[in-house]
Amino acid sequence: MLDRLETTLRVRGGVRLEGSVATHGAKNAALPIMAASLLAKGPVTLHRIPHITDVSVMWSLLEALGARIRYEGDDTVTIDAGNVASYRAPYALVRKLAASFDIVGPLLGRFGRAEVPLPGGCVLGTRATDMHEQAFVALGCDVRNAHGYLIAESQFSRLRGATIEFRMPSVGATKNAMLAAVVADGTTTLKNVAMEPEVVDLANFLIAMGAKIGGHGTDTVVIDGVEELHGVEYEIISDRIVAGTLLLAGAVTRGDVTVTRCNPEHLRAALDKFVECGIVTVTGDDWVRVKADGITGGTDILTAPHPGFPTDLQPQMVAFLCTCPGTSVVEESIFNARFSYVNELARMGADVKVAMESNAAVIKGVRQLSGAPVEAPDIRAGAGLVVAGLAASGDTEIIGLEYIDRGYERLEELLSDLGGQVQRSSGVTPLVEPAGFSETSEYPRISAAG
Repeated sequence: MLDRLETTLRVRGGVRLEGSVATHGAKNAALPIMAASLLAKGPVTLHRIPHITDVSVMWSLLEALGARIRYEGDDTVTIDAGNVASYRAPYALVRKLAASFDIVGPLLGRFGRAEVPLPGGCVLGTRATDMHEQAFVALGCDVRNAHGYLIAESQFSRLRGATIEFRMPSVGATKNAMLAAVVADGTTTLKNVAMEPEVVDLANFLIAMGAKIGGHGTDTVVIDGVEELHGVEYEIISDRIVAGTLLLAGAVTRGDVTVTRCNPEHLRAALDKFVECGIVTVTGDDWVRVKADGITGGTDILTAPHPGFPTDLQPQMVAFLCTCPGTSVVEESIFNARFSYVNELARMGADVKVAMESNAAVIKGVRQLSGAPVEAPDIRAGAGLVVAGLAASGDTEIIGLEYIDRGYERLEELLSDLGGQVQRSSGVTPLVEPAGFSETSEYPRISAAG
């Protein structure tokens, strides 16, 4: 049952973080891979599924469609889509999660029809579906919007391969086009696609199920459709945004933090900016260490599709830059409402001005942030406020912990392992308990009645 109580995180600042901590599996890889399991003729076993509420929503959505899902222990989930008989997704679940729109491609591939509400999730700006629709039409579908639903239906017995060029690299449209095209008749060429590691991980998962995909990780992907995909066992990649958040948490406290079980190459753009600020970075095969006792100043950043600086690290980076000497400029090119958290940073004494016409923030470093009650408007902004709270004098109380729980598996425990004084408010249950992967193999459900 969903808990409607406000949940808060209390952060006591001024404590230098030190030590080593491991990341969990990537949210933005796990969700589309779970959706892709709808295409499998046989059970799919996934390792490193993160204990987060967005996974709970996707879990419940797949169950609502008829899938059978079992938690195996040790962050492992088995999905059997053999009984899925519905191509219509319930609005009450889809409205909670933008990534739930990832099921459109698999439903089209499986049934030749999909009826899915327009996506919800964090309010970060316009979430257009036009590029998704462009792909579905090119693959042979009639597409329309009716009563808040996108309804797509194949004109043929199978989807048909096509050449599709996106006007910009869209992660969502790339995933959906790929998910539909893997079982289409003929060859599909996708141009100007997203190259994010999570998109590559989805392609690798589909290949493991028997799909024929080439070029993933470049701007052109070629897919030869197959008649069916089989079940598989697969491990999700590490969460680069969680890794980046933990590294910035160390840097903002001028600490010495190592993040393990991550891929440093997935963080290359961020690490380059860390170095410009005077952070010493050391990397290994699957770990990154930052030492931040010699910060020299800020830096300028433009968020961009991978391999550019990730938009999902932008709020955490801004929070860090608030503590750096000099002036920094951060321009947001992905979401047009991502700076909604800046007023909360101002409550903590930050000097940040947003130029709306350019969607850029000018940040002047201050000597000391101060703890204050603040509210998280979305997942990454909430993480950014946590980063700011770690550097502030006194206590910061962050309202809206349910947002943070959507993307971070017990963030307070990860930070406490590094010596941080971070505590979930006592006596309050999270929106959906992320620790619900339990020995009884029951994962927390979100009902369609919600």
